[in-house]
This record gives sequence, C-alpha cells and structure tokens, in this order.
Amino acid sequence: MTALSVLILTGNEEKNIEKCLKSIAPLGAKVFIVDSQSTDNTVEIARSLGATVLTRAWTTYAEQLNWGLENAGIRSAWTMRMDADEEMTPELVSAIREFMRTAPPDVSGLYIRRRVYFMGRWIRYGGYYPTWLLRVFRTGKGVCETLFMDEHIVLREGRAISVKADIIDKNNKDLTFWTNKHNSYASREVLDILNKQKASLSGTAQTGVLSGSVLGQQDSAKRWAKDNLYLKTPLFVRPFLYFIYRYFFKLGFLDGTQGLIFHFLQAFWYRFLVDAKLYEHRFKSRNPDA
Repeated sequence: MTALSVLILTGNEEKNIEKCLKSIAPLGAKVFIVDSQSTDNTVEIARSLGATVLTRAWTTYAEQLNWGLENAGIRSAWTMRMDADEEMTPELVSAIREFMRTAPPDVSGLYIRRRVYFMGRWIRYGGYYPTWLLRVFRTGKGVCETLFMDEHIVLREGRAISVKADIIDKNNKDLTFWTNKHNSYASREVLDILNKQKASLSGTAQTGVLSGSVLGQQDSAKRWAKDNLYLKTPLFVRPFLYFIYRYFFKLGFLDGTQGLIFHFLQAFWYRFLVDAKLYEHRFKSRNPDA
C-alpha cells in the first residue's frame, strides 16, 4: 500500500501544475486531483504525469477539499494537501519520508513551513515567514473547517508535530490574476465576518469552525488576534495599521520593491477591499432602495 497520497484542487492551473507534480514525484505518492472544470490543459498535464483526476463543479475551497478526502478513494496511511501553485523542496521530501517512518502512534499530523514568493522574490519579512501549515495527516484524521476564508486543516484526534522544511508557494500567473483572486477572497472573507457577527449576536458558535479539533498554536494566535484586535478596529483604519505593522514593525521593507508591492496590496487592495465590501453591505442594509 502506498504510504502517502496527495490531494490537490485545481482550476485552470496549466501554468503551475507540472512543477507541482514533478516536485512530488520523488516521494512516490499517489496524487489525486479534484478539478473544477478547467478549460485549459490542466487535466491533460496532470494525467500525463500520473495523477488521478476527478471533476467537481466549484463550490468553496473547504467543500471541494472535504469532498476529495471523502470521495477520491484514498487508501494510504497518510494524506497530504497541496495547492497547485506549490512545490516541495528536496529537504521537505526527505523530512516527510522520515516523519512517516518514525511518527509515534499518538501523532496524527505534521506542520510544514510555507515560503511565499511574489514576482520571483521570497517574501521573507512582514511576518510571512515562517507560516506553519498542517499539511500531512493520518488518513481519516484530518478535515477542513467549512469556512469561506482562513479555513484550516484540523485534526479529529491526536497531536501534530512540526518539521523545519519548506513548501514553496510560487504562482506563475501574473498580477492581474493575483488582484482578481484577492477580489474573490475579499467577498468570501466578508461572508465569514458577517456569519461571525451573526453568531456573536445570537450567542452561538460560528458555523464551520471546528473548535473541538486540534488547531495549531500559530493558527490559534492569528485567529485570536484577528477576532479580538483587528476586527474590533474601525473600518478603513485597520488596513493602515495592518500595513504599518507588516511593513515597518515586521520589517517588510527588507523585501525590496516586490515586498513593497506585496505588502501594500495585502493592506490597501485586499484588506481595504474587505472593509469596502463590508461598508457596502451595511449601506445597502440601511438603504435598500439606494
């Protein structure tokens, strides 16, 4: 039986999927892809490199991923989640092999560092490295929170350990794709914020947050800071504070010109756009005929 299966979601990823799959190949893992009806050569490339491709109309990231976990036919002892624009380093391949060989019975997951590249440059500062992600888990023990944004893989049981090896996040698409993607992200984040506010007013838990499962220390800290600090700061003020924090206090300026573009867009395109969409929602709620 194959020790590891890798699950990837795709949608018009012909510019990324080949490097992703070739980086996985040394592991000898079985690769399953849930494709959301790509119209480019994604499926053909994936199949030519040995991946099993299933097709499902896009809903949300979490629903696609959980559907794949339940329906792809994964039979391996371990499962790994990857994005199509990611690739493994040789060090990570070796670390995963060692982890699967030596993991104690009570360990059900593995945290990996993500190294983000933007316009060809590693975004090393601004608090973006290291970001720890739960990516490898015992099959059947991991599930994705059903949020629209900021969803995490969490463990149903067991504990997770970390490995000091990187997964590289390097999208080969252009800045137009990046801004369009983050426009979509902003709409999804607004839905989560509104659901969270609704749950808070009703005194119930936010739907989709699997609070009884294992969430990593960094994930928990970020979620607490977002809920208790960022979202309680006034609209349109918080993107400015976010930029100042990331760019100056967390030394984002050391990422050079690409870092300036990246950190600026994260604050004043993505975060500001979330606030603008929240403002639009509130305005329309108060002025339905406007």
